[in-house]
Amino acid sequence: MKFVGVDSMLRWIATSGPDDVIAGMIQAMEGDFMRWTQFERRPRIASHSRDGVIELMPTSDGERYAFKYVNGHPSNPARGYQTVSAFGVLADVHNGYPRMLAEMTVLTALRTAAASGLAIKHLARPDSRVLGMIGAGSQAEFQALAAMAVRPIESIQVFDVDAAACAKMQRNMASMGMNISVCSSASEAVSGADIITTCTADKRNAQVIHSADITPGVHINGIGGDCPGKTEFDPTILDMGPVFVEHTAQTRIEGEIQAKPEDFPVTELWEVITGTAVGRTSPDQITIFDSVGFAIEDFTALNYLDQATEGTDLYEEIDLVAAPADPKDLFGMLAGPTEDARLGVPTASELASMMRADFPMPA
Repeated sequence: MKFVGVDSMLRWIATSGPDDVIAGMIQAMEGDFMRWTQFERRPRIASHSRDGVIELMPTSDGERYAFKYVNGHPSNPARGYQTVSAFGVLADVHNGYPRMLAEMTVLTALRTAAASGLAIKHLARPDSRVLGMIGAGSQAEFQALAAMAVRPIESIQVFDVDAAACAKMQRNMASMGMNISVCSSASEAVSGADIITTCTADKRNAQVIHSADITPGVHINGIGGDCPGKTEFDPTILDMGPVFVEHTAQTRIEGEIQAKPEDFPVTELWEVITGTAVGRTSPDQITIFDSVGFAIEDFTALNYLDQATEGTDLYEEIDLVAAPADPKDLFGMLAGPTEDARLGVPTASELASMMRADFPMPA
């Protein structure tokens, strides 16, 4: 099967350019949201502990199956670990064989940014030029590039309790041709902003922005609230305009709306994209995207990666699935290669390549 490791992932992004990868992924994700009802949809499977959460996120469109393994451990950076790490698998439904194994720590950052960009594209004012950001951690630069991909962003204002994180973001974004203004408070970061993105890591019911900070016409992407007991908003913000989500059942458990009653009204973003529901209705309206991440977005990211790397040197073949010459004689493999195998029966890697040729990815 195909394996895209960390080195290959980084080479792909560096070669293509992170801004172009995110822009392309936004377009691909929009296409998958257009066919949202064709996918299996269920809340992620989560294992919570005092240290964080480990999750599995599966879905299928009937032709391809995908899942992601991902953790979220807010205290990790203080111990020398990343807050989030992930890998994913893409499989062919017709035979159940895994098609690709890929790192998804970096890929998740790209897909999360793409989801934010997709929401901005359909909900923020077209003339949005100022991005206010609260949180300058590992996701920040990707989020900024996503906003820049769909709106004419001219300035970015950021606040983080960690001054070193802001300095890091300034350095990284300078290489992308964008100057970052570091602010002394969250209120200052969102002052005058057309789009607000919150992306903090603490696993607690925090209030990093308050209703007094919100002005007419702003679009808010709430990214950091993504598990039970972890929020970023003053709950009254949710009453200031329509709230849009990915998958309602999951967001009621994990998103900002966990602070609201079960009947609190929300609209799923795919409905806006397909035209079955309205998005922004006026320039002065406040719109809110309560994003927790959903498996269909990971499906998009894995498919996009698979297509982008096919026929390149950005992956290797690995023997993850045993492939006996006789499908009913798995035990026979213990004796070593058969005479047929020594005479040229394909290896598991060779079979995987042939399967990709016989069952190519749909356009």
